[in-house]
Amino acid sequence: MSHQNETPFDTIEGSYEYIELLGEALAETRRDIEAEIALSESEGAERRTKALQLVAYNLMKLNTHVTTSRRILNDLRSLRRLLLSERQPEGNVANVQTAGKV
Repeated sequence: MSHQNETPFDTIEGSYEYIELLGEALAETRRDIEAEIALSESEGAERRTKALQLVAYNLMKLNTHVTTSRRILNDLRSLRRLLLSERQPEGNVANVQTAGKV
């Protein structure tokens, strides 16, 4: 019975793709908020402008966390590849050593 991935987080790659999509959504939302800030400033809606600036600030913080998460996931993918490829040559080295003793 094969294991079926049930969530995007079942693999590092799936998590990385999800974080990529989240980053894109954040970028789009930040552009929309910047446009809203400009509109509210032109209308003189000071309280709305301040609230939108707070939203923009929190989106920037969230984007920083998402970027950090993306880098960590990328590091984990690289480390997994490194570890898996290092294990293959070790097996090959053992086979060569035993073959040389025959």
